Amino acid sequence: MSREFELRRVQTLPLPPEEVFEFFADARNLEAITPPFLKFRVLTEGAIEMRPGALIEYRLQLFGVPFGWRTEIESYDPPRSFVDRQLRGPYALWHHTHTFKPITDEAGVAVATEMTDVVRYRIRFGVLGSLARLLFVRRTLDRIFDYRAQKIDEVLTRHRRLPRDLSASAG
Repeated sequence: MSREFELRRVQTLPLPPEEVFEFFADARNLEAITPPFLKFRVLTEGAIEMRPGALIEYRLQLFGVPFGWRTEIESYDPPRSFVDRQLRGPYALWHHTHTFKPITDEAGVAVATEMTDVVRYRIRFGVLGSLARLLFVRRTLDRIFDYRAQKIDEVLTRHRRLPRDLSASAG
């Protein structure tokens, strides 16, 4: 069995968790935060009800090779977290946990959200897969999640800024 890897990203947004989670509750918003070079499209027809067991079909392209990706929502706990896992796609394992932790002011009111993505993944093809990870998989994932963080900030904050005492600790 191939080795398991982890990608972890933390981003602070100047919105309460309910507002941040609402964006992610619409699976079609994934298109807006995915880099254009992936040519990512949601294929699932109609409204997608986010809940445990929901299935979502995607199509994307990497290095000129198109492929399908199917995920299942494994757990769904608004506005705290949700987990999706790959059922079909390029990885031997893709398990993505999204958490949304409130950051409160002195009065206990949520003024911002610490959003954390933890992706556990394994690459197929044994030694060749490990070599692929060293050469381009990790760099490509970093590039994708860097783009995603930038787009999430642009789309969700729309010129809203963190309170001064939070912006110093963010990032």
